[in-house]
Amino acid sequence: MSDHAVTGKTAPPAEARSMRLPTQWFGVAPFFIFAIMFLILPTLYLMLGAFQNDAGEFTFENIAALAQPSIVAAYWISIKVSLASSLIGAFAGLAIAIAIVRGGLPEWIRSATLTFSGVASNFAGVPLAFAFIATLGRLGLATVILNTFFGLNIYAHGFNILSFWGLTLTYVYFQIPLMVVIIVPAIDGLKKEWGEAAATLGATMAQYWRMVVIPVIWPSFLGTVILLFANAFGAIATAYALTGSSLNIVPILLYAQIRGDVLHNAHLGYAIAFGMIFITGLANVFYIWFRTRSERWLK
Repeated sequence: MSDHAVTGKTAPPAEARSMRLPTQWFGVAPFFIFAIMFLILPTLYLMLGAFQNDAGEFTFENIAALAQPSIVAAYWISIKVSLASSLIGAFAGLAIAIAIVRGGLPEWIRSATLTFSGVASNFAGVPLAFAFIATLGRLGLATVILNTFFGLNIYAHGFNILSFWGLTLTYVYFQIPLMVVIIVPAIDGLKKEWGEAAATLGATMAQYWRMVVIPVIWPSFLGTVILLFANAFGAIATAYALTGSSLNIVPILLYAQIRGDVLHNAHLGYAIAFGMIFITGLANVFYIWFRTRSERWLK
């Protein structure tokens, strides 16, 4: 058969190729629709509302109002809670991840830990707040056991579940498993050849960790700390269910501004939300940067 005949049987007409539907995009279409409707458009609406007054006119008054002492204090408390919970969760999660990946433990412990971490990292809101009140409240199970059997009254020593450290401890519950889930792939990326090469060159285990392991996983660690910070900074359901309005953090202050009570000021609420978007967005930019550096090492 001639080349023309073969080509005629195998190549589709140009018209058919031009009318082919882009079916490869159908699978990701729900993701883009969801992101546009529930993330991008609401974010743009909040950012626009932060620079408008009730009459719809452009103004910087809402942004300037963020300098009020109560709002500055709310941002500062939120930053401290997020930073404390992210650091505690990061170091504890890193220790757990190293133990289950490089510690020589049975494989079922790793599987069980990762399964639990995947579930616990998404356990938040009212159920988590109730669990901590039932455990560490004034009449919680752990509080009663410590007081009855060990004579330790944690509330007499200054602990309060409705305080800064109480909320931080509650956040740590989902920060640690989230750290485990994210950092385990980075630890898995450490090649055995690196350890063998270090041992061949006479390096001790401490030198191997200090000169090889830590520099490699350091970008992943910092990036995950930033991600944990952003995760805690935007949490509201757990904080509101646990402390109500007794702890002045930004998400609770935002909720009070837009829900329609005596503090109602929607556009000031938009400005507060804009500040939260700026902080969490900046944190995510640093996270992406550190993650890119980490992936470059682990390839």
